[in-house]
Amino acid sequence: MRYGEATVTVVDPRSYMTYQPFLPEAAAGSISPRHVVVPLRRVLPTAEVLTGRVTTIDQDRKVATVAPLVGEAYELPFDYLVIAMGAVSRTFPIPGLAENGIGMKGVEEAIGLRNHVLEQLDKADSTTDEEVRRKALTFVFVGGGFAGAETVGEVEDMARDAAKIYKNVKREDMRFLLVDVADKILPEVGPKLGAYGKEHLESRGVEIYLKTSMKSCVDGNVVLDNGLEVLSNTIVWTAGVKPNPVLSRFGLPLGPRGHVDTAATLQVQGTDYIWAAGDNAQVPDMVGRRAGNENAWCPPNAQHALRQAKVLGDNVVSGMRGFPQKEYSHANKGAVAGLGLHKGVAMIVMGKTKIKLKGRLAWYMHRGYHGMAMPTFNRKIRVFADWTLAMFLKREVVSLGAMENPREEFYEAAKPAPAPAAATGGDKPKAKAS
Repeated sequence: MRYGEATVTVVDPRSYMTYQPFLPEAAAGSISPRHVVVPLRRVLPTAEVLTGRVTTIDQDRKVATVAPLVGEAYELPFDYLVIAMGAVSRTFPIPGLAENGIGMKGVEEAIGLRNHVLEQLDKADSTTDEEVRRKALTFVFVGGGFAGAETVGEVEDMARDAAKIYKNVKREDMRFLLVDVADKILPEVGPKLGAYGKEHLESRGVEIYLKTSMKSCVDGNVVLDNGLEVLSNTIVWTAGVKPNPVLSRFGLPLGPRGHVDTAATLQVQGTDYIWAAGDNAQVPDMVGRRAGNENAWCPPNAQHALRQAKVLGDNVVSGMRGFPQKEYSHANKGAVAGLGLHKGVAMIVMGKTKIKLKGRLAWYMHRGYHGMAMPTFNRKIRVFADWTLAMFLKREVVSLGAMENPREEFYEAAKPAPAPAAATGGDKPKAKAS
């Protein structure tokens, strides 16, 4: 667009973008958490960035209502609208999950998981109560897709390294469980590599329970539907994602699972001024449909979202100028996954040929691909610097659990002293005789 031709306004409750494929490595301390986020105002210097939430959209008036971090909500007019709100964790009404579960959708959760796991090792090393110790050293992960398998692999690696500095905690004392309702893990890389990933994790002592779901986890008492029952302070929930539920309030056409229903041009069905892409969009997979699958849809992953964004940007400009819209079409290039330091699986698609890699070479592919895909040159350098330093320096295993409530110690020191208790019972003064 020409300078001054349009104003681009971005509304987001966070002032940064998170590169989610690096969250497992951030949770394990392989990458600094600051390096997996990108400040929006730095990477979008010519856009207007508002930190807040869009609560409603009036399509007739072309107005969005924005609720900022502070102050009252206000209306924001628009000519063209892009819906790219991503996804949230898909949860179920399992007793105890809301109180005890830890998600892996944001960098805050990754930092919290790292501090929490190391804090459990501190507890186990310091207590003489065997039940407390056993509960602290049992780690349950629910979900065997990319997020679950990568997170359990990275966290197990970190815990194994951390155990070397504890006198009373050994890796053999810990118990890792991976639970999934499906009959395999890592379905994105195919059955053979998924089977390899399962065998590899099991060789490291991870117990994997397939075709199994969690019935409850009240007070850390994890009950599986196969009859297994364990006590655990750490329950990590990575059982898939769903579109942001706020979409249901925007009056947009939605698919059967809550995604915004879009055409192949990424335009929302029935409109000519609204587009959608990424995890919250139901986009037809034109490559699959040309091959005869009329029900092919683009999966919600970064590979498609990155490419959809470029087509969407071009189509918005084309819509402004009355030019034809271009259809989004992309053939799957494969998938990569890291399962801890020097361990991974990778499937590379080249035409009709699929190249399958495992072990250290796949791990290099995983880091190379995501390192180059990381937004901004600044963040690329910082991520590669973290990896390079890790080749020569030992992994940091310090728990900063106080970050969860940083003001707690100051509050305890500064709060007023309690008033002295009033005298009661026999301490009451005797009434004088009149």
